[in-house]
Amino acid sequence: MIAERPVFYSFRRCPYAMRARMAVAAAGVEVELREIVLRDKPQQMLEVSPKGTVPVLLLADGSVIDESFEVMLWALAIADPQQWLNPETGSLQAMVDLIACFDGDFKYHLDRYKYANRYEGTVASDHRIAAEEFLRVLEGHLSANVYLFGNRPSLADYAIMPFIRQFANTDRNWFDQAPYPKLQAWLGGLLSSETFRNVMQKYPCWKPEQPVVLFPG
Repeated sequence: MIAERPVFYSFRRCPYAMRARMAVAAAGVEVELREIVLRDKPQQMLEVSPKGTVPVLLLADGSVIDESFEVMLWALAIADPQQWLNPETGSLQAMVDLIACFDGDFKYHLDRYKYANRYEGTVASDHRIAAEEFLRVLEGHLSANVYLFGNRPSLADYAIMPFIRQFANTDRNWFDQAPYPKLQAWLGGLLSSETFRNVMQKYPCWKPEQPVVLFPG
């Protein structure tokens, strides 16, 4: 049976799910939130998205969106009161291109930096050095503005920030002393923002018999 409102499978600490939740909350689109544990994925989620990653959005018409960036665009197409899709400088396409770089090559190096033990023969510091190329790109964007595309946050900031957070937390002492002051201030500001803090609320792991949890609450 298809629910009347979209069903949203999420995992609180997943950076992909973080950015999807931020967009859904910013748009004010009400969904049924189902918080899961990745080591014990519910069969209901796997039936709608067999690849088994979050977020997964099951729409009322039965269609499924299981890519986080597509969830962001879906939500913001419904409502974009904070103008995430309309940056002060640059264009939507410029934001999409920048996000693609971080979803691709940066994420490749991030995974091998953070989880070097999962990749045979990998030296974590080599991938940290490679990832710094991308940090310098962001530092350049932030040299003239508070955010990546102007003086208010937009799609690129919220789509990229969860992965910079993950990178920074891999070795926080190193990151805090690295020569990226603009990036450090940018990350700190977004992490302390109401937008981020509100979507990091803890929810119990979803069970079919539990009451429906609405998000944003």
